[in-house]
Amino acid sequence: MNILEVQNLCKTYGKGEAAVQALRDVTFSVHKGEFVAIVGESGSGKSTLLNVVGALDNPTAGKVLIDGKDIFSMPEKKLTVFRRQHIGFIFQSFNLIPELNVEQNITFPLLLDYKKPDQKFVNELLQVLGLTERRNHLPSQLSGGQQQRVAIGRALVTHPALIMADEPTGNLDSKNSQEVIALLQSMSQKYQQTILMITHNENQAGAADRVFRMSDGVLKDLGVALR
Repeated sequence: MNILEVQNLCKTYGKGEAAVQALRDVTFSVHKGEFVAIVGESGSGKSTLLNVVGALDNPTAGKVLIDGKDIFSMPEKKLTVFRRQHIGFIFQSFNLIPELNVEQNITFPLLLDYKKPDQKFVNELLQVLGLTERRNHLPSQLSGGQQQRVAIGRALVTHPALIMADEPTGNLDSKNSQEVIALLQSMSQKYQQTILMITHNENQAGAADRVFRMSDGVLKDLGVALR
């Protein structure tokens, strides 16, 4: 079953001679539970692709279907709710709320929709993420690696159809980077969580099930991971 289908996606910035084609007729699909990495140099278009697929930006042309739903056919308000409930985001800047503790940061997306957290699942996430002893700590009391683990928990707590990871190790040292990538790989396997990660690090891409390369707005499927 395809959780994500991207069809002939184009994104152009500017007009006339100043126009820049950031995405050029991008088409691909991702199966449920698949961990996919997109590698590419800075300026290749991979961040633009992540933003459009994650409904943070609008395409110039093309379609994005998540769990069978054409997201850009939705009214803006409905799309905002859909994005919050069905797409989890992990950024290189952790974007935690400084006044909330670890557990509160993880459950925050649920509270935005007035949903009661599944405490059993929250406890399980805290354990799997190695954060049980830190559940009452504020972000300022955590290391960078621990903060990124909180961000991963926050992305997982809504059981999203898709998690978008944008250079998730960009602000971490090599040891914490390896741990975060291994954790994403584990989450994909343990929870059948579909993950789309962009990275410039081809070694980290080796943890994925499948790798794409982005270059000048064109996406090429490299097949199995670069192990």
